[in-house]
Amino acid sequence: MKHCLVVDDSRVIRKVACRILEDMEFTCIEAEDGQQALDKCKQAMPEAILLDWNMPVMNGIDFLKALRNETGGDKPVVVFCTTENDMGHITEALRAGANEYIMKPFDSDILSAKFAEVGLI
Repeated sequence: MKHCLVVDDSRVIRKVACRILEDMEFTCIEAEDGQQALDKCKQAMPEAILLDWNMPVMNGIDFLKALRNETGGDKPVVVFCTTENDMGHITEALRAGANEYIMKPFDSDILSAKFAEVGLI
């Protein structure tokens, strides 16, 4: 079973995402900010990361840059999931190493389509 780290400061978003991902046969791990996510990745690198942009402590883009510099940090497929939808943010995320980008709100169809596009399902 594949592991997905769901990183969002909203508990509700994390729970909704995990329910959808569990239906897609992922085991979910949660983090409420980028620093928690980085700590969890250092313990065990997941196959996939669903990542919010705007969070306290460490935001999504800073987490992504730090992740990609970690040993094995090039392996997880990172899908940004955020309300930031302008081309500047999307370009910055992709340059920092994101594999895909989806806008909130999302549903199971959107999530499964993006995960299929990047080869996770």
